[in-house]
Amino acid sequence: MYFLYTIVAALVFFFILKWLKKRRFCTDVKRLDGKTVLITGGNSGIGKETAVALAMRGARVIIACRDADKAEKAVREIKVRSHSLNVVYMDLDLANLCSIRNFCKTFLQKEKRLDILINNAAMPSVLDWTDDGFSMCFGVNHLGHFLLTNLLLPCLKESAASRVVTLTCSSYKYQKLNFQDLNYNLLPFFTYCRSKLANIYFSQELARVTEGKGVTSYAVHPGFVQSGWTCHYSLLFRMLMQVIMWMFFVPCEMGAQCVVYCAVSDEAAKHNGGYFVDCRPAALRPFARDPGVAKKLWEASERLVQLA
Repeated sequence: MYFLYTIVAALVFFFILKWLKKRRFCTDVKRLDGKTVLITGGNSGIGKETAVALAMRGARVIIACRDADKAEKAVREIKVRSHSLNVVYMDLDLANLCSIRNFCKTFLQKEKRLDILINNAAMPSVLDWTDDGFSMCFGVNHLGHFLLTNLLLPCLKESAASRVVTLTCSSYKYQKLNFQDLNYNLLPFFTYCRSKLANIYFSQELARVTEGKGVTSYAVHPGFVQSGWTCHYSLLFRMLMQVIMWMFFVPCEMGAQCVVYCAVSDEAAKHNGGYFVDCRPAALRPFARDPGVAKKLWEASERLVQLA
């Protein structure tokens, strides 16, 4: 009988947890007609769900990623689900600085405006290197988006009021930056944590350097989401994580809600440079709110991507 009670209690807990996870929805109904949105990694996961949500609001949505076949398939799906034909794909490899520069050059030649930039693409905890010799996590998650955002800043300013939404993760709290070794690439999880902390500092410093110029910046932790990041790992690990994600992680469409909120909400606009979880501002650990570190990282990043 005790075993039966344990099973029942576990099931009740599980369904309560599932119910709580369904409370993540952006209730702002603002339209985006005439606006242009750029989403990195918009061909899958949170990026694709964000693309669907913003295309439904009337925005012109551009998804930027490196796999043309997956992107074209995603564009077709986004068009069908959003009932919008104003969705396109552009080639971008965030692990290659030359690709980023070429992308921005093409974008600025073709597009008249950029109202919302969503820095969504991310590399999970893998020990690998970018084409330019940076650790894959730091190079893609931070430096790639840093260069992309800076090269597109003139267009963002001209399209004011515009927004930059950068996805991060609550795992930032497990590491601090070491400026003697920003390219840290030893322990996969800690490498990822540092890149996500860098995203937060970047978002804060971006808010500072664009203050009064019509561009606002937000860092978003979308929650732990049932996305396809496990594709970078072994079959056994993927199978294990599929079970865990099904039990405890939220679907991608729920993970996208806070991203959409920061992209459209007037309430979010009151918290420029803020960190958001579950469609509301959230507190950061004290070390992640240090403006001196944020500025130092910005300056170091300028040198690394050769902007300075």
